[in-house]
Amino acid sequence: MKKLKDFDIPFVGLKQGKHQFDFEIKTAFFDAFEYDDFNDADVKASLILDKKSSLLELSFEAQGYVNVNCDVCNLEYDQEVKGKLSLVVKFGDEYNDENEEILIIPHGEYLINVAQYIYEMIVLSVPLKRIHPGVKDGTLSTEILDKLEKLQPKEEKEHKDGETDPRWDQLRKLLTDK
Repeated sequence: MKKLKDFDIPFVGLKQGKHQFDFEIKTAFFDAFEYDDFNDADVKASLILDKKSSLLELSFEAQGYVNVNCDVCNLEYDQEVKGKLSLVVKFGDEYNDENEEILIIPHGEYLINVAQYIYEMIVLSVPLKRIHPGVKDGTLSTEILDKLEKLQPKEEKEHKDGETDPRWDQLRKLLTDK
């Protein structure tokens, strides 16, 4: 991954207090991370950096959409994403990011790159199972969905006289004779 310089926040020259930074996240951002699950992206991310005397508090928020393929019908659609992330940056002897809520950076550092945190926040805000809204409400009609519906197991059909198939009756006996 190449370093994304637009996401460098030089905190040394900032006064104590809150400072806001806004970012436009497009597809090229995810290309830098070699992440190709998104066809397109348009996300607005904002960072509020609260500088205190001995630490930094970072509050990230993101809102927008990413264009993904549906897991059911493989059609592209825009998935809305919303995410929040809080991070505390402390100063120590060496870099340590083992804790997901606390980042320790060396005392001599003068800037922090927030690209990785924005990337993780957006990727984790996308649902694991991506389903096209048209599939959920039944308005989407595609060849794939028609085929899936045709191959879906049918409910047991009763004979015209109300009796079921005798082969199934024998199998049901095995279940109830325990």
